[in-house]
Amino acid sequence: MKIIIEEADPGEEDQIIIRCREMDDNLLKVISELKMGQKKLAGSKDGNILMIDSGNVYYFECVDNKVFMYCKQNVYETKLKLYEIEQEYKNSNFFRASKSVILNVTKIKSISPAYSGRFEALLFNGEKIVISRQYVPELKIKLGL
Repeated sequence: MKIIIEEADPGEEDQIIIRCREMDDNLLKVISELKMGQKKLAGSKDGNILMIDSGNVYYFECVDNKVFMYCKQNVYETKLKLYEIEQEYKNSNFFRASKSVILNVTKIKSISPAYSGRFEALLFNGEKIVISRQYVPELKIKLGL
């Protein structure tokens, strides 16, 4: 793969042009990560609405029909539904880890087998997330195992 970087003229909009023979999963992932870097999510905490970079989100969890975004130290509520988040970030580093959790694989420090075919992910913020056995194959694909 060849990468060419050119400086844009003043006032010209930045652009990325991808020229390929075939669109594969690796290329889709790169495109998704580029787009994800620009995406922000609205999250509320203590009555304030903040814009959160999606790359800072460790995981999303649905509790009592409310969806929360867990970052390194803070938790924010979002109005999005899990299925909307899953659809929006389907070719990114996020994946469904259980019926109630969507996990960012870049925030996983280590993974260990758990009971009944499940895995347990230790995140960089010290939290542990159980990955349901039906989602373990997708995790392995995301991690290239």
